[in-house]
Amino acid sequence: MGPYLTAIMLMSLGLGTTIVMSSHHWMLAWMGLEINALAMIPLIAQKSHPRPVEAATKYFLTQAAAAMTILFAAIMNTWAAGEWSTDFTIQPFPMTILSLGLAMKIGLAPLHLWMPEVMQGMTLPTGLILATWQKLAPFALLIQITQNDSKILMTLGLLSILAGGWAGLNQTQLRKILAYSSIAHMGWMSIIISFSPSLATMTLLMYFITTASAFLLFNLMKATNIGALATCWSKAPIATTLAPLLMLSLGGLPPLSGFMPKLLIITELTKQQLGILATLAAISTLLTMYFYLRIAYSLSLTLCPNNLPGTTPWRFINKQPTLPLAIVATSSIILLPLSPAALALTTL
Repeated sequence: MGPYLTAIMLMSLGLGTTIVMSSHHWMLAWMGLEINALAMIPLIAQKSHPRPVEAATKYFLTQAAAAMTILFAAIMNTWAAGEWSTDFTIQPFPMTILSLGLAMKIGLAPLHLWMPEVMQGMTLPTGLILATWQKLAPFALLIQITQNDSKILMTLGLLSILAGGWAGLNQTQLRKILAYSSIAHMGWMSIIISFSPSLATMTLLMYFITTASAFLLFNLMKATNIGALATCWSKAPIATTLAPLLMLSLGGLPPLSGFMPKLLIITELTKQQLGILATLAAISTLLTMYFYLRIAYSLSLTLCPNNLPGTTPWRFINKQPTLPLAIVATSSIILLPLSPAALALTTL
């Protein structure tokens, strides 16, 4: 795909997200979601290979089903309440259907099975867009509807944390691991979004930073599976040194930046008299921490077998820009002391 077409698709992604986040009409919000989804399909299938085409087809079918579910719920709510506005109180049954449609959009369990397969069929830069930018529009709608009922999102959130942890344990493909990581992180946001939308927004932003650091690191190393990480020391020694910290921050280990949202979410759930839910979510984090530790081990303690005369020919100079990786990697490590300022910023 040419650079002009790529630029058009990226601008369409921005347009669709802007329409959803600025609209107060369900039909307009649905149109923004459709623009967002349709602009993503050429980016997924930009390589002439059966695997990206299969991933694009799965993504299209899933997003079309989710969009029809959202439109059906909006029409039902308008029929019952006589109002198309997203600010209007949503009826209970349309609220449940709408929550399920948005959950399918962002990949919440048990509607998450499409995401690892789609992620596996695309490049790492496109996977970064799917794991970050494509969450913004459905997340903006979730914030608007959670004032009505929170039980369905709390249930889906806990299922997502468990599914993302268990399913990622036996994976060796990095893109699938990051897909299950995305599912688990979306579960954390869904649990807390009805009690503290500002905290959920701050969690989403921190997830964007830590996930971007992982995608950019693997793209720099040209690694798509855990076995390929053994050669990273020879390609980029400094980035490989910081990589275990990035993985542990993604898993939420203190004192790294990823620990900040999990601590605040557990504190807020405890204040809401939901200690059992907070305990289950905290224990389930150990599952995701396991496969982050596997990646960290492969990066830091595993070397590719080679002989000294044969090591120099494939140590080419890497010409990829590393400034974005440096920015998000630094943010993924040292932002924990700034957690009060970050939470206050999202409250504005």
